[in-house]
Amino acid sequence: MKISIIIPTRNEESIIEKTLKSLKAGLLIPHEIIVTDGASTDKTVEIAKMYADKVVEHTGPNRQTIAEGRNAGAAVATGEFLVFMDADCSFMNPDDFFKIALEDFDDPKLVALTGWLRVLPEYETLADYLVFNIQNVQSLFVNKILHYGISPGGEFQMIRADTFRQLGGYKEHLIAGEDIELFFRLSRIGRTRLDRRLKVFHTGRRAHKIGWPRLLSLWFLNSVWVVTTGKAYTKEWKVIR
Repeated sequence: MKISIIIPTRNEESIIEKTLKSLKAGLLIPHEIIVTDGASTDKTVEIAKMYADKVVEHTGPNRQTIAEGRNAGAAVATGEFLVFMDADCSFMNPDDFFKIALEDFDDPKLVALTGWLRVLPEYETLADYLVFNIQNVQSLFVNKILHYGISPGGEFQMIRADTFRQLGGYKEHLIAGEDIELFFRLSRIGRTRLDRRLKVFHTGRRAHKIGWPRLLSLWFLNSVWVVTTGKAYTKEWKVIR
């Protein structure tokens, strides 16, 4: 049983080595690490090739959406489970983390899994703590009680590979909200779950850069637009580094 960890990147030289080294050093269960790069202009690809099992480089004329990057990784993945995570995400103990995740998939009806989001302690503010805990509890309730697929963010999503391919993966035209849209479709054909034991840490850099009021409004508008129109409200999801 193998997991394929897919990490989309664009100009992530400041964080990608730490992320990949943590996975390589701490993950013992059968796995492969795939980095899909969206035409970085820094040393991201050079660093990724030192640690990843596969590096897929975008060469098209247009800027790659994160959905395209994730789908490109899935296209070369060989694992039974696809793990989509962001370049600035980490787990305290990767091996224990994925053992718990795989145990969840002992339920044959479970098609997708997400985790409890936290900002890394060294960066976490009170606002981070409050907002993400509210999102986590909301996602926990909606998945478990209402059976409506939702994840607190796209930082970590683990999906059965055959189910992912059955649905055609992420909608590549979506600039934002692609994670919400896919989790909803997944919940129509199977169960989705948030496991609060799965702590997913990230830098919180977008909220810290543009501020929580602005980010929350973008999340809300993109969610509404994706659900009602099938398109994202945001026309460009700016790179925050």
